[in-house]
Amino acid sequence: MKENIYFITDAHLGSGADTREREAELCSLLDEIEPHCKTLMLLGDIFDFWFSYRYLVPRGFVRLLGKLAELADKGTEIHFFIGNHDMWVFDYLTQEFGAVVHDDPVAMNLFGKRVLIGHGDGLGHTDRWFDFVRLFFRSRFCQRLFKMLPSSFTFGIAHRWSDGNKRKHAKSDMLHYLGDDKEGIVIYCKERLKMEHFDYCVFGHRHTPLTRDLGDGCTYVNVGDWFHNRNYAVMTADGNLEIRDYRTTLT
Repeated sequence: MKENIYFITDAHLGSGADTREREAELCSLLDEIEPHCKTLMLLGDIFDFWFSYRYLVPRGFVRLLGKLAELADKGTEIHFFIGNHDMWVFDYLTQEFGAVVHDDPVAMNLFGKRVLIGHGDGLGHTDRWFDFVRLFFRSRFCQRLFKMLPSSFTFGIAHRWSDGNKRKHAKSDMLHYLGDDKEGIVIYCKERLKMEHFDYCVFGHRHTPLTRDLGDGCTYVNVGDWFHNRNYAVMTADGNLEIRDYRTTLT
């Protein structure tokens, strides 16, 4: 019986020497949870870079894409929240296996709980330069420009940019919780909570697995990542939500 909701984020497939290993482990997890998985929430940056061309599919990821299609065929509902690395998925996943693609955070009712779900980039406006870059990359102009340029050129630029950002964040200790007043996702969630109640706010992006009480019965959950770690989260039919580590715990 499919009774659980699973959350996975920040696999950054296509980046790093162990990308094939990460993909294989992710597919193994999906095999394990398939009998229990009512809904699969992919919270963004599953791919380190993606661009949906009209007639071409980016090289790689065939194991994961096939596994997602298999889950969908067996009745699992799949939601994909675009991240700052895979914002150009467009409608490819929807056309292939019916995934529901979200551009921005979405409020959902899950097992009687009110849940705010998203990737997390650009929230709280703590980095104005990042806000500008994000707005430019999401623009029609940038998308059309990328489509006109050779993929061998554009993909090379994208991966070098991504690798440089990862090194910068690692050196600046950005992969740890910075405090409520510096975490853009927390700032955003607290603003949303002034307008409506949530039981959970579930995000990725920060590569930092944690839960935090935001007050008024709301818990902030950052799932962590599948890049440095092998984190995922599961919500059971009783409304309980917890972070797990694939290397120590399965379903």
